[in-house]
Amino acid sequence: MKREEALELLHSYIKNPNMIKHCLASEAVLRAIAKHLGEDEEKYGLAGLLHDLDVEMTNADPKVHGLKTVEILEEKGLDHEIIDAIKHHNEEAEGVGERSNRFQHALAAGETITGLIIATTLVYPDKKIASVKPKSVRKRMKEKSFAASVKRENILECEKAGIPLDEFIVLSLKAMEGISEELGL
Repeated sequence: MKREEALELLHSYIKNPNMIKHCLASEAVLRAIAKHLGEDEEKYGLAGLLHDLDVEMTNADPKVHGLKTVEILEEKGLDHEIIDAIKHHNEEAEGVGERSNRFQHALAAGETITGLIIATTLVYPDKKIASVKPKSVRKRMKEKSFAASVKRENILECEKAGIPLDEFIVLSLKAMEGISEELGL
């Protein structure tokens, strides 16, 4: 599947502009992770872009979120590794099991850090990603009440993917800054 087709698919299932931005941010971060790790940037990027395809359809119900996406993408004949990573991004879905490979950990960490970075950006006076310092994200990471729904343990899976946290924060910030216009930040 090419990116253009994936974007069409994304827009056909997701209407909320903020959710679209989350998927675009996840794509950018996953591409940066792949580049850093010497992995396939297209494959990782598609996983980031499409991982939440069923979020509106399932009302983000943690017991089923991700499973409908798997069905949709299997019908489209998408690469099994991408589907597997997407299936495992929500560890609460029924019958999924624990993440066990680098791609799964990268997607979980990459899509989750986008929420922490956006929340951090929004408390800056200019609300621009370019203004956000890595140490601010690191500090917010320790504040459990800040962006409380962001699962810090998922972000820490960057280390299981082979990237130390501080390096991961910098890499993610740069990736999101690269698409800041699309994100409106």
